[in-house]
Amino acid sequence: MDQATLLPPAAEQLRPSLVPIPAGWFLMGYGSGQDNEKPVHRVWIDEFLLAACQVTNAAYACFVKTTGSAPPPFWNDAHLNQPEQPVVGVSWFEATSFCAWLKTVTGKTFRLPAEAEWERAARGGLESALFPWGDAPPQSLPDYAARCAAHWKTRPAPVGRAEPNGYGLYNMCDNVHEWCSDWYSPNYYEVSPDRNPRGPESGLRRASRGGSWRHHIKMSRCAARSSIPPEFQYADYGFRVACEVQLRVRT
Repeated sequence: MDQATLLPPAAEQLRPSLVPIPAGWFLMGYGSGQDNEKPVHRVWIDEFLLAACQVTNAAYACFVKTTGSAPPPFWNDAHLNQPEQPVVGVSWFEATSFCAWLKTVTGKTFRLPAEAEWERAARGGLESALFPWGDAPPQSLPDYAARCAAHWKTRPAPVGRAEPNGYGLYNMCDNVHEWCSDWYSPNYYEVSPDRNPRGPESGLRRASRGGSWRHHIKMSRCAARSSIPPEFQYADYGFRVACEVQLRVRT
């Protein structure tokens, strides 16, 4: 991809395709998972909007060009820089900067999803299921080869090619790890509030969710947690954006 030839599109073209995630209770965590996924606890999440797809190289190129920000370290890697692939190598700070920039060009306030919001969205309305599609192993999916097998050691897939989950979200547990807004604590579930948890007030690592093209196991469980320091730039880390539901004014 020739990044220099990509001009900033109109604001409407940059606006992500957003999916409404309904308000409601869900069971967060997994009793047979890692210790950081326990205890399983009931959480309420207010309605919010989440991008159907991970942020692409094409969208991030507009951010780089218009703001003069440094491109990610893998910008010239032909395995990782195709326009419809998810952008990778973006730190948590750069992901939040992209969200702030997106507000300036669309007029809508964007942010990273909270970890609890991400898990609620990933489940797609399936209570306590292991994966967005249910409990069947990933290898049983009819599109497993398209998701993973053809490129499992070399690159992420273009976004939005696999089947969406019940809410209409793509690649929620595969392709790249996704940054969340929260600080990470392995013991946070022991003290987490039951309504709209936003993570601990401080920490050394930021929470992330989802699977990775670079791992032997390509698809994560909905409850699986991960984290890295916010300044790290890894070739299998990307993000998707969230925003609040706009309140309707009665007339």
